[in-house]
Amino acid sequence: MGPSRSSNSSCYSFVLTGIPGLEAARLWLSIPFTCLYMVALLGNCTILLVIRSDPSLHEPMYCFLSMLAIADLGLSLSTMPTVMGIFWANYRRITFDACFVQGYFVHSFSFMESSVLLVMAFDRYVAICYPLRYSSILSRDRIAKIGLAVMCRCLLGVLPSLFLLRRLPFCRSHVLSHSYCLHQDMIKLVCADVTFNSMYSLTVVILVVVLDPVLIFVSYVVIAKNIVSIASPGERLKALNTCLSHILAILILYIPMVGLSIVHRVGKHASPLAHILMANVYLLVPPVLNPIIYSIKTKQIRKGVHRLLMPRRVFSLQYHKR
Repeated sequence: MGPSRSSNSSCYSFVLTGIPGLEAARLWLSIPFTCLYMVALLGNCTILLVIRSDPSLHEPMYCFLSMLAIADLGLSLSTMPTVMGIFWANYRRITFDACFVQGYFVHSFSFMESSVLLVMAFDRYVAICYPLRYSSILSRDRIAKIGLAVMCRCLLGVLPSLFLLRRLPFCRSHVLSHSYCLHQDMIKLVCADVTFNSMYSLTVVILVVVLDPVLIFVSYVVIAKNIVSIASPGERLKALNTCLSHILAILILYIPMVGLSIVHRVGKHASPLAHILMANVYLLVPPVLNPIIYSIKTKQIRKGVHRLLMPRRVFSLQYHKR
């Protein structure tokens, strides 16, 4: 297709890629993928329901956990239509506009998750270093402003790069290398100068994907110094335990993210299977594991889940027996 067939054509479409070499087993592969998506959706919806239904959980820490669950839900719902369309119906085509919309939400919610983890690191810093001023520092008004800043940072930061990309002509192969649309995947198919697009995207990545982990690391260095200064070993363990869930959430987001980045930039000669698996791990693992981690490691969330799963009468009887 020549340059005259530009990206603003309403009939333009991309072709998505499933798992190379395993096309014949797509129906069998749909089973674990379906289960993972169901766990992600049910788990994060449960977290939101538990926090909303329990007034004692209307605190800064759980407000930020709600934001993390929303980001995980958005990430799962953004990729699920195309991923499951490939496995269930072998439907690989996606229209030009739909691809850009999907790419926008995938990147926005991914950056939102990183931003929320940064905010949660600040929350842990205040809770451990300034426990007596915790409520005054993280007031409801300030939490609302932080939430609005996170939304604007992610939703508006991604928009210009995709808007600029949308105006460029696509005249190379229409085959994308993943089961969903990504900016770095689509930009390879452009037959025009993409220097400005690449520089802008690199700036956004540095300000979010690079800056967030650095600030999180700095906050935990300060937290560690304060924990070491605590005299009682029991209090040290208690302070460390309040950070454990957040530390695990950080690891399950950034380890796959770094792995995917390495595969894209260094492993150019790696098999397509490695690219596909890393991309799916990056977008599926955090939404699946985050609600499990917080349900297991956070006593209040665990009690709330237990309260939701058990009938009120049975729960009441067990409570009185204790």
